[in-house]
Amino acid sequence: MAPHRSTSLGRDIRAPSPFSLARFISHQNSHSLLLMGSDLLSLILAWKIAFKFNQFYQPLPPQLVWWTFLGLPSLFWIFAGSIIVILALGGLYHPRSNWKNYLRAAKLVSLSYVLSLVISYIYDPDLNMPRSLFFTAWVASVGIVLFMRLGVTLLLQLVAQRSQVTIFLITTGDRLILLRDILERQPHYTIVGTALASTANDPHTLEMILKTGTQEVLADCLPPSDLASTLYWQLRQHGITLRLVPSSLEMLYRRGVPEVFAALPTLRAEVTYLNGLEYRCKRWFDVIAALVGLILLAPLLLAVAIAIKCTSPGPVFFCQERVGLHGKTFHMWKFRTMGIHAEKQQAQMEAMNENPDGILFKMKKDPRCTLFGRFLRKTSIDELPQLFNVLLGQMSLVGPRPLPIRDVARFNSWHHIRHQVLPGITGLWQISGRSQIGNFDEAARLDLYYIDNWSLNMDLDILVETVRIVCFGKGAY
Repeated sequence: MAPHRSTSLGRDIRAPSPFSLARFISHQNSHSLLLMGSDLLSLILAWKIAFKFNQFYQPLPPQLVWWTFLGLPSLFWIFAGSIIVILALGGLYHPRSNWKNYLRAAKLVSLSYVLSLVISYIYDPDLNMPRSLFFTAWVASVGIVLFMRLGVTLLLQLVAQRSQVTIFLITTGDRLILLRDILERQPHYTIVGTALASTANDPHTLEMILKTGTQEVLADCLPPSDLASTLYWQLRQHGITLRLVPSSLEMLYRRGVPEVFAALPTLRAEVTYLNGLEYRCKRWFDVIAALVGLILLAPLLLAVAIAIKCTSPGPVFFCQERVGLHGKTFHMWKFRTMGIHAEKQQAQMEAMNENPDGILFKMKKDPRCTLFGRFLRKTSIDELPQLFNVLLGQMSLVGPRPLPIRDVARFNSWHHIRHQVLPGITGLWQISGRSQIGNFDEAARLDLYYIDNWSLNMDLDILVETVRIVCFGKGAY
């Protein structure tokens, strides 16, 4: 058999391509620099606060103050630089999704403070570090870094929504039209080229990808034995992101650690000791956030209730039976946005359903909506009473959206997997297109991905993205 011709002129396929200044100052690297600046500013603010609180107590030992800059001692700048390096080694300045790991950032900042204690003891066991300064700086650093990263997330996502992402699509002939239609429904994606999956590893395909100048490659049904050795590494050399679409209903995104087992390449699924604690933290966060939200939003809730009463006859709230955890039904609360006979009228309007598979009932201009109700739906204010459902333990802030009995009765068997977790006010479905999603299979796959990859960090990311979407009213009607 003739050896495979390499397009990399004899180099190891994993070797990086020659340095390019244009690539170094690219859009992605600018994100990393912004995050680095955000973390440094957070640490500066934290230490400024700590010194403010510590001014009446024990001062910093003079042997730790070699010089000062911007009113902060040399110890801070060395320590802050060390934290930035630790965060970088932890992948938290990666231009892709790793930097959104807020909780990991908080853990690494805390680890840095613990390590500083160990190092200071080794340096001088008799060194008396001011406790008030140390612990105030520690708590403030964790809190401000987390808060600033959430803010940067919103900022970068706002910028991303205004910029176009070019996509090169690789798939089979029968899947090409479906994937192209899905991408074209999202206004910030532009398809610049396509290729068949059978040609994914051909040099000509790579040449086409590079010629288009695409930012990302979306691949489906690739030849599995060739993927790691060819396409992925070639794209990586040129700084192009590869996205893979799962090839079946069974989600292929299982979290795991690559490991050789009995001479077989496998992914070992990790079971963490804090798994149960993480879920309890989710529930505590739900209760506290819902309670605080209801208290802070009480004036708005009262104003909306009065407005509904003044603009249309009927009750303020709309209570509907929804299917929740393990298929059990519960009453979900919303502000009423339709006339009082809306549910009875729906049966007569089924023929006007704009959803292609008929599982969900969607109409962009539903005649049953009141004028004020359209505003409530556009702003998602009608969903706020569900904070009471969260307090009652029937819902979470984040999870698969609970659907009416009418919709669930039309489910395929695999759709019911979404009922294995507590439903939520918002979720991946809502932040990934909401009403723009074409059929329920697409929404269900998002729910399964959420279940399969759930973490507290993912919940935080979904909540931040929900705030951005609600502010712009995108996809809601």
